[in-house]
Parts: sequence; C-alpha cells; structure tokens
Amino acid sequence: MSDGRERTHIEIGSEVKIVLKQDQRSNKLTAGVVAKLLTKSPFHPHGIKVQLEDGQVGRVKEINS
Repeated sequence: MSDGRERTHIEIGSEVKIVLKQDQRSNKLTAGVVAKLLTKSPFHPHGIKVQLEDGQVGRVKEINS
C-alpha cells in the first residue's frame, strides 16, 4: 500500500481511500474506485485529487491496489 502523493502510483480503476473536502479536519477516509485523475502535476504534498466512480472528489490518502 502506497500513499497518494505521486500521480504515477494511481491509475483509473485503482481502489483508493480519499479524504473529501468536508472531511479534511476530521481526516475521515472514503473508499472507492478511481474514475478520473484531476491533479495534472506528477506530485502533490496533500495527495493527488481524483474523482471516484460515484462522483465524489477528494485527495488520495491510501492506495489499495
């Protein structure tokens, strides 16, 4: 399991855990499958921003697959 700060570690279809904007203070994680990569840069210190298949958007904290 790697963290989600490097874009190369994340692919469409990857199972990830993200933190939603409204959950940033509590650090509550939401699990899902990546539908789109939204961050263009190869690295982001807070995690690459993605959209899950269910439409939720957040920054990747954990990559499961």
